Amino acid sequence: MDAESRETPTFARLDDLERDATAAYLSGNEAESEALWERAHAESLRAGDPQRAGRAAFWLVLDLFTRGERARGSGWLARALRSLESVQESAAFGLLSVLASRQHLLQGEIDAAELAAHRAAELARRFGDADLMIFSGLALAQLQARRGRFADAAALFDEIMVAVTVDDVSPIAVGVVCCAVIDGCYLLFDFDRARAWTSALLRWAATQPNATMFRGKCLVHHVETLRLSGEWPDALVEAERACEYSVAYRNPFKYPAGAAFYELGELYRLRGNLPQAEAAYRRANEYGQLPEPGLVLLQLAQGHPEVAANAVHRLMSERQSNASRATILRAAVEILIATGDVATARMAADELARLAEPYYAPASRALAAEASGAVCLAEGNVPTALAHLRESWTLWQELGAPYEAARVRVLLAQACRQAGDAAAAELELETARSVFDRLGAGPDVKRVDALRQPRRDSADQVLTPRELQVIDLVAKGKTNRAIAEELSISERTVDRHVSNILLKLELPSRSAATAYAYRHHLL
Repeated sequence: MDAESRETPTFARLDDLERDATAAYLSGNEAESEALWERAHAESLRAGDPQRAGRAAFWLVLDLFTRGERARGSGWLARALRSLESVQESAAFGLLSVLASRQHLLQGEIDAAELAAHRAAELARRFGDADLMIFSGLALAQLQARRGRFADAAALFDEIMVAVTVDDVSPIAVGVVCCAVIDGCYLLFDFDRARAWTSALLRWAATQPNATMFRGKCLVHHVETLRLSGEWPDALVEAERACEYSVAYRNPFKYPAGAAFYELGELYRLRGNLPQAEAAYRRANEYGQLPEPGLVLLQLAQGHPEVAANAVHRLMSERQSNASRATILRAAVEILIATGDVATARMAADELARLAEPYYAPASRALAAEASGAVCLAEGNVPTALAHLRESWTLWQELGAPYEAARVRVLLAQACRQAGDAAAAELELETARSVFDRLGAGPDVKRVDALRQPRRDSADQVLTPRELQVIDLVAKGKTNRAIAEELSISERTVDRHVSNILLKLELPSRSAATAYAYRHHLL
């Protein structure tokens, strides 16, 4: 098409429509953006330019999919693909192939998704279209992750983000792809990459004051990064901003109010503001975000260990994505050990180790090693516990995650104490307390202070040496028969000891006695 014909009113009007549609999309005006893309599509067809019509349809369908309107999006996608049947060798057809790949992937049709993604990538190379390059790369990266080729997916994520920063791509493409890549990094447990690309997204967003469309997602990712990095005061401010911003918009698919409130709840819980944390988790649930595992950990912190344990058992019986499952299993280990169900905690830790094994990112190994170390410690296997916990601490340190590393230091201190090395235990606790104090992690500071107190307490004074032996074995999940065999006494005698323990400590059940033993360091 020559330069003279491009100056006709038809093409000038199309340029204006596309520019206005992009501006409406970036500013969050969904209805106006949708109407403008529909007009751009229709007028492009009337002007005899199906490729331009196909590109307008791509942005429209992308928006519909992002808003969760899959039925309408699928209808528009089918219509746009038909309009390009005569010009399949085009960048516009490649963009629509990216959306077709995404649709196949959501339906579990992996081979069809891969075929469409490779078709899009081939057209991107042939026509050198910058938008198609990054969208086809994203589709291929998501397929690699789905097939379990996690390192390959991460390499593609890096390549895509470099292209976003140096190539001339649409501002819509920048925002959509950056958010998708960061989400992908979290799904791969690659917290370090997520942190790096979140910084890149924030720098871009600062240059786009009118791009309100991506601001809520940007803020949530920023909060996640700040929390992991130990910058909790800034994270709290940003979390409150993310909540205020996101609730101003109705569509949870585009403005993640639920995720914002969940992050706010996490920060309140970690800092010991339990009523505020509960309110934030409830708001997260209202906006479609599952409040676990934060809510069950809050229940444990509120002094309701059995409620938390029941919730954990329910969650373990349900299905989650790998990333969500890992956080559930980690919380399960903590709660089940606290309530004395060490056998089930072992099952959770073993599942977490199997889940983390295929992943290359250090965070996955850190989570698994921490859980395994905590369970080994509860089982009395101190040498193995120390090995796992040292590995976890090293990995969290390398990731620049001070709170996570300090949590592991507390477990290391308990392991050192069980090994008879009181000096090493005190050193670990002192260092951990310093980190918790700097972060404002009030509950953890109190826990460390309790651990640093002399071991004798009221239970030592009211229970006999034999009863202390029995409560130790009860807390380790032993049955009365197993306790009787280990102590060479009758089951009836064990039953009497358990009854006396419950009476003296004013506890209602064996599980309550187990929680008491862990809480008061009687093991």
